[in-house]
Amino acid sequence: MKQTALITGASSGIGLELSHVFSRNGFDLVLVARSKEKLIELSRELTDQYAVKVYVINADLSEHVASILVYNEIKRLGVEIDILVNNAGVGLYGEFLKQNWGSLDKMIVLNMHTLTHLTHLFLPSMVSRKRGKIIQIASTAAFQPGPTMAVYYATKSYVLSFSAALQHELKGTGVTVTTICPGPTRSGFQDAANMKESRLFSMMTVPGSDEVAEFTYKMAMKGKTVAIHGFLNRIMAFSTRFVPRILLMGMANSIMAK
Repeated sequence: MKQTALITGASSGIGLELSHVFSRNGFDLVLVARSKEKLIELSRELTDQYAVKVYVINADLSEHVASILVYNEIKRLGVEIDILVNNAGVGLYGEFLKQNWGSLDKMIVLNMHTLTHLTHLFLPSMVSRKRGKIIQIASTAAFQPGPTMAVYYATKSYVLSFSAALQHELKGTGVTVTTICPGPTRSGFQDAANMKESRLFSMMTVPGSDEVAEFTYKMAMKGKTVAIHGFLNRIMAFSTRFVPRILLMGMANSIMAK
């Protein structure tokens, strides 16, 4: 039976690559992002290449009302969502005191509010059908505090905690929740977050969005609860259980410095 995946933040980076991965595996798609022109171009490419149905919804998910507007549009289209991929997210680099509140507020809404609301909107029908998957894109930032990106790290900690708890609640329902924690990834994220001068991206080999997308699909199909991309990232996340928090913050601050 043909299934449909909803992917947010689908116009670039990991979201764009996930669109290719799901299409290649026979899924119809609903793609959501702010960039309408990019979405239309991507939908044509996927339709031609994989012979799948692709619906496009132009929405700014950093607005409080966006999630319900997306949900209502999907209902109007008569599309049933089998897999929800909450990929859309944004970061903001710099000291909290110097950051613009409007930008911080939009990040909080996008990274936490919209992710939670979309999950709440689409979960009931999945549970009633006794099948479905929710994929939450978090980050290795979820495992520790992050000076110079304090709010971003905190939002990703929320995603990890919320999603792991939800997976536990849903045992036996046929619905799984998989939280993916990539490390630094080659995408438009660092430019959007003003991280181009950060030491982080010059210290390590950074995987491409396509690698992370393939990993995400495989882990979700296996029903993993939490999956960390990359061997070194897994070591780092595991080590946070044993390193004193004050040392973690010092290390993070050094890595994130210009």
